[in-house]
Amino acid sequence: MRSVVLLLLSVIVAAAASLPFFTTTAAGADEQHVVALTAKTFDDAVGKDKAALVEFYAPWCGHCKKLAPEFEKLGEAFKSNKDVLIAKVDCDDHKPLCSKFGVTGFPTIKWFPKGSLEPKDYSGGRTVDALVEFVNNEAGTRGKVTAAPSEVVVLTPANFDKIVLDTSKDVLVEFYAPWCGHCKSLAPIYEKVAAAYKGEKDVVIAKLDADAHGALGEKYGVSGYPTLKFFPKNNKDGEDYDTSRTLEGFVDFLNEKTGSSRTTTGGLNDNAGKVSSLDEIVSEFLSAKPEERSNILKKAEEEASKLEGAAAGYGKVYLKVLKSIIEKGDGYVKKEADRLSRLLSGSVNPNKVDEFTVKKNILSTILESDS
Repeated sequence: MRSVVLLLLSVIVAAAASLPFFTTTAAGADEQHVVALTAKTFDDAVGKDKAALVEFYAPWCGHCKKLAPEFEKLGEAFKSNKDVLIAKVDCDDHKPLCSKFGVTGFPTIKWFPKGSLEPKDYSGGRTVDALVEFVNNEAGTRGKVTAAPSEVVVLTPANFDKIVLDTSKDVLVEFYAPWCGHCKSLAPIYEKVAAAYKGEKDVVIAKLDADAHGALGEKYGVSGYPTLKFFPKNNKDGEDYDTSRTLEGFVDFLNEKTGSSRTTTGGLNDNAGKVSSLDEIVSEFLSAKPEERSNILKKAEEEASKLEGAAAGYGKVYLKVLKSIIEKGDGYVKKEADRLSRLLSGSVNPNKVDEFTVKKNILSTILESDS
């Protein structure tokens, strides 16, 4: 029976992994850059020949999740340094160890000098720049953050039509001038928007120097900077973007206009993967007698065949899950959902985050339908 379960799970994972919406969402983060310590490995790694900055965290902690990408960048900044260790401890799994060092809230960050188990509390900023500065000051090192490559597509007259007027893409364009103060203020936010949507193959975040290429700016009615225009797949005349210029504002706008489900950090939100027409069939499936479910599965297959784009990929996951329920019983859904939740709360490979999130969301929807 165990071998059958593992085979079914591997089939679903393999099928989902081949779908186009399963892409990398982490901007170069590599979990190996931050060493995960346990009660058994802590004393061998800390207080020896390396100084250590250790994050004591809990998987369910919202502030910890927000800190995670910054801490990973910190780990990358010191990955080749022989004098500094960047590490973390899961306090849910290792409560006595965390209590030993007086950890009462999460995340708690402590600095352990070389050869010492008497830590110093870190109370500085929770950005990678602030963390790097602290480590360099304490350890006398020269670690530095390598800037991530920009995800904003640079437009010119040579590539504008090919990129912006592509009817298979939704394109947001910033018309800017290099000397414009408001453009400079917008730049870091716009970079984050582009990073958040790098996993969406049909969404492009772009910019055009309209000072250098005035004819294009004139063509689209640009009279001030920055001017933002959205060119959806079905309207290449362009629409004015006149809502909030915050990261949250851009993400809300793009999710609504493109049908995406991205968060401000590039992950997928709780709506990703859900298909309302299939959810209705799932409710019918769950309330049916076991012998009736095969016929309802055929109905779901017919509905899934009508879906397009990312929704078509989501439909395949729905079908695989329903087939597994028929073969394994209703208990499969909760077991698999719990497994994915545990994986997502831990050190999951960035390449798998979208895949697991979509599956978890679909399974959660099925659990809600069955409650």
